[in-house]
Amino acid sequence: MPKKKTGARKKAESRKEREKQSRANRDVIDVAKHPCNFTMECDKCQRKQKNRAFCYFCNSVQKLPICAQCGKTKCMKSSDCVVKHPGLHTTGMAMVGAVCDFCEAWVCHGRKCLSTHSCVCPLTDADCIECDRAVWDHGGRIFRCSFCSNFLCEDDQFEHQASCQVLQAETYKCVSCNRLGQHSCLRCKACYCDDHAKSKVFKQEKGKNPPCPKCGHETQETKDLSMSTRTLKYGRQAGADEEDDDEYGASGYDTYWKNLASGVPSPRQDTDPRSVRLL
Repeated sequence: MPKKKTGARKKAESRKEREKQSRANRDVIDVAKHPCNFTMECDKCQRKQKNRAFCYFCNSVQKLPICAQCGKTKCMKSSDCVVKHPGLHTTGMAMVGAVCDFCEAWVCHGRKCLSTHSCVCPLTDADCIECDRAVWDHGGRIFRCSFCSNFLCEDDQFEHQASCQVLQAETYKCVSCNRLGQHSCLRCKACYCDDHAKSKVFKQEKGKNPPCPKCGHETQETKDLSMSTRTLKYGRQAGADEEDDDEYGASGYDTYWKNLASGVPSPRQDTDPRSVRLL
């Protein structure tokens, strides 16, 4: 007969379950529409930026701060306020209760917002995958790549997404064998077959695609993506021709001698300092 769980054991298991659920919900949240990532225009310098407690450019405070959790600018008397205020409602600095360390935005003095925002803040560890800048290092908003789900700053979002669907290989074959990779991981930029897509570390949830055996990110079927391969040419492969008659395959030198025999100048002839004569 199994031992009866103690109260501390039950509390620890419930806490672990809540933390696991909050981490799972954090990945589902649409960062672009969350209140902590709203567009804010400074009242003093008139510059647009991400919603934050202090202006990134002039460090001024907004007249109407926006709560990073619920998105409200006015606290009503009927809400669960930790700080009791007289009158029907309150705005401005009388409404705020804390500043989030992750998204750098005000949190209102409501009990629910103060107790839950720090655990479910979607901008936790929101470092740009391209430039490694965090929220405190730039004034723009934060976005997620629609392919690999990595965080992107406002400056790099378009450039990254334009080149995100490129495999780090020359073929669509599985990285572990020679078969065609039916599943692609857009974070690792690799393909896996049905056998090697199964992982012993990351469990596959029911009704979802298998996770990547390397990083755990959910894979997608290669046929549903516009994946392209990376072409890498080394040495004499760079100047290879379809009708190459060179016995040793040195197509680069073969092209050079053909151009020299036909009288075509070399592309480096004009820039070669040895070809310049002093008059």
